[in-house]
Amino acid sequence: MQKIHVLLKKEELDAQRLEGKVVVVLDILFATSSIVTALAHGATEVIPTLDGRAAQEAAKEFPAGSYVLSGELNADTLPGFVHPTPKALLAEGVSGRLLIYCTTNGTVALAKSQGAAHVYAAALLNGRAVVEHIVKQHPDSTILIVCSGSADNFNLEDFYGAGYLVSLFRHRLLANAASADYSDAALAAELLHDHCDGLDALRRARVGRMMLARRLDAEVAFAAQESCFDVVPLLQDGALRPV
Repeated sequence: MQKIHVLLKKEELDAQRLEGKVVVVLDILFATSSIVTALAHGATEVIPTLDGRAAQEAAKEFPAGSYVLSGELNADTLPGFVHPTPKALLAEGVSGRLLIYCTTNGTVALAKSQGAAHVYAAALLNGRAVVEHIVKQHPDSTILIVCSGSADNFNLEDFYGAGYLVSLFRHRLLANAASADYSDAALAAELLHDHCDGLDALRRARVGRMMLARRLDAEVAFAAQESCFDVVPLLQDGALRPV
């Protein structure tokens, strides 16, 4: 029986044995939403880095104009970097280009997950595609859905996203006459998702309120869309590429 767990923040990965497991990283506002959007709109790959300095070092390996450098630290866009939100990246133009990307939480969560057998980036935007891929390709694996959180804190928007994935897993497995062992955190996330409006949850979350104060309501609304992209980003050799 497949086991599906939800980790409330990336720091919980430190206590996990990741060998043989499948990790799905969520950072709804906005890292994984931005990664999914970029790949869905033709970015060749996304290189997640831990910070701005690492991103700039990575950029030295590629010709000028072949990449987009995007990132933030503590919600402030880094000097000389493109704003790291989905719509801002689309406005910059990512098709046919590499995205070198760093954030305070999401790219750190991806780095912490690298000991797993498979690491995927997911968001509300591509939830169904990720779940269907995992059910098909990893039917017997333990699944860790990781909420990136923020500075060792729980984030509502990531928990809501985890609930969406859990709900999708339940419906897909039932359709296949299969079942799973869900942790209490997974069940709680599913209950939140199934009894709450997504856009309302994102707007009311601490990070969502911060984004609204910065007049980024359109970015929040964009990230609240469910399963509008079919891309499934897999982390391999330090880069995220569509499977």
